[in-house]
Amino acid sequence: MKIFVSGACGFKGSVLVPKLLALGHQIVAFDIQWFGNHLPPHPSLKVVKGDVRAIRAADLQGVDAIIHLASVANDPCGDLDPKLTWEISALATMKLAEEAIRQGIKRFIYASSASVYGVKEEDQVTEDLPLDPISEYNKTKMIAERVLLSYASDLVVQMVRPATVCGTSPRMRLDVSVNMLTMQALTNSRITVFGGDQVRPNIHIDDITDLYIYLLDHPEIVGVYNAGFENISIREIAERVVRIIPAEIVITPSNDPRSYRVNSDKLLATGFRPRKTVDDAISEIVAAFQRGTLKNEDQWHNLRWMQKEMAR
Repeated sequence: MKIFVSGACGFKGSVLVPKLLALGHQIVAFDIQWFGNHLPPHPSLKVVKGDVRAIRAADLQGVDAIIHLASVANDPCGDLDPKLTWEISALATMKLAEEAIRQGIKRFIYASSASVYGVKEEDQVTEDLPLDPISEYNKTKMIAERVLLSYASDLVVQMVRPATVCGTSPRMRLDVSVNMLTMQALTNSRITVFGGDQVRPNIHIDDITDLYIYLLDHPEIVGVYNAGFENISIREIAERVVRIIPAEIVITPSNDPRSYRVNSDKLLATGFRPRKTVDDAISEIVAAFQRGTLKNEDQWHNLRWMQKEMAR
């Protein structure tokens, strides 16, 4: 199968693409490469440096399926330039879907976000609850979902609302909760927790990338699916980190009210099973740091890096 992966050089894409290649697929890896390209060369891999807002028909020639990962990721980056966020994360999604239809592409897997739910009081957040996004990032994901659902008669639309992703990647991110707190322990022997009682769902990067492959293999699974398998508080994440890396935990006030427990029973009912945990992610980050293959660098922090890029 020939697969077009947008955002292919990002945190998830850099793990997903090698898995797809190992399965024998041909890949068009499309990415603006703000954070570089960490994909190793492969005879079945074509890397295209381009802006998802300006995808051409030629970029999709001969493609059988699209896995759309590209977006301005996380709330602080989304708020940095709201116009840019809407153009990339919402408008470009519509344009990509329309071009896919024109090209006769039938498969479209979309990476949304569990953050579209906003703040929820329910014990279990299921796919049928109303969406109450509270940031530009959340809002663009919600709108992109609705746009794609409007094309469901022309495309096999499979949408995933992932929890916060954790674990290692060639294009690392150290601004997501598990990864960030683990790196704080490694570099400072001190973890700063803002609030701490907020519950967040988590998913290992190997599980979310395996899920995209699972959906690719199961076109009959359509619609929207939560993907988060460990609902734990920020404080508990810190406590899990210090079991492996001794460090002081410092609790400070927080103005971030987001707290929710994602229920993924709908996805589990399809037969998908996660293989890894938050503890696995922590151990893998520690091992990479101790090997010297992972350092606390600005390029692994989206907001810091985008601020630098926009200042140029």
